[in-house]
Amino acid sequence: MNHKTSTLCGLALIALLGGCASKPPLAPVAAVTPAPTAAPAQSSSAQSAVAAVQAPVVNTTAPGPDVPKQVYFAFNSAALKAQYKPVVEVNAQFLQSHPAAHLQLQGNCDPRGSQEYNLALGQSRANAVMKAMTLLGASPNQMEAISYGSEKASPARADYAHDRRVDLAYQQ
Repeated sequence: MNHKTSTLCGLALIALLGGCASKPPLAPVAAVTPAPTAAPAQSSSAQSAVAAVQAPVVNTTAPGPDVPKQVYFAFNSAALKAQYKPVVEVNAQFLQSHPAAHLQLQGNCDPRGSQEYNLALGQSRANAVMKAMTLLGASPNQMEAISYGSEKASPARADYAHDRRVDLAYQQ
């Protein structure tokens, strides 16, 4: 039995050493460079394709800075004022023409009232804008209505009218 064990150990050692042998290095191959060829004349379709690639990139997730993105409300109200319907319309049209865009409607309140009341009022304001935009053809799947209540309100009494709003925040 000793003889079999010695033979097996010897064969295993030979196999191990044979497996660790290094491979011969490969001969270096010269790099082949293609011969220069004359460039074919570009057709008008190829030129227009190049022009299309070089065109400036248009942002399709948010309207430009010239589009208003705030809707203001009366004290203790979630009723949409007539003067802000054009703001809602232009943003609804943008969502219709840009299906990849996503809009977060952020309801806000002035600091008067309890935290619970202001959160509910801010949500009602955001929902009112969302409903108006949906009626104008915007997809509700592109919008999210949330409330900040009075979290972002100014403590100055003069700013209370500015605090009663819905911010239209486009998401990237």
